[in-house]
Amino acid sequence: MLNTVAMVANHFIAARVSPEMKVRIKALANQRQLSESALLKQLLVVTLDGAAVPRLGHACRVRQVSRDARLYVRLRPDDQLLLAARAAARGMPPATYVSVLVRSHLRHLSPLPKEELLALKGAITELGAIGRNLNQIIHTMRQGGSAAGPRREDVMAMIKVCTGLRDHFKATLLANLRSWEDGYDSSGT
Repeated sequence: MLNTVAMVANHFIAARVSPEMKVRIKALANQRQLSESALLKQLLVVTLDGAAVPRLGHACRVRQVSRDARLYVRLRPDDQLLLAARAAARGMPPATYVSVLVRSHLRHLSPLPKEELLALKGAITELGAIGRNLNQIIHTMRQGGSAAGPRREDVMAMIKVCTGLRDHFKATLLANLRSWEDGYDSSGT
């Protein structure tokens, strides 16, 4: 049991309760000839002593593990089938999928598989090239030169490509987020 005599009690905990609970706490405190505060403190001590919560100064020790450490998990056969299907949909071995899934859960990440990441990087490169070309055209036009460049239709086509890529990026990222939540890519595989 926690040593309540030697403990410095200078922190405060507050909670809102219903009127009925307040009446019950007051009645129990009166029955035990305690103040409501003292009763709540006793309840907390009993609860914490019975729980698997480490005391101050007795922090749980976390083993140092290497990157090559293995974790073994038992799965039900139907869960193994689901795991295999979801990993295949992501183009990953099941163990890698589980590792990435656990890491994404623990760190609140939404990772992209290698293929999707490479596709996004390629599209970003293409958008950069379009942007540089447009900047060169604008620079030439500002210096009074005649732009032997795009006609109105060409500019509209570039805008259409940029808008399409933007929408594709948004859809890809949304599909990625959903696939980590649902376990399937946007095609339903």
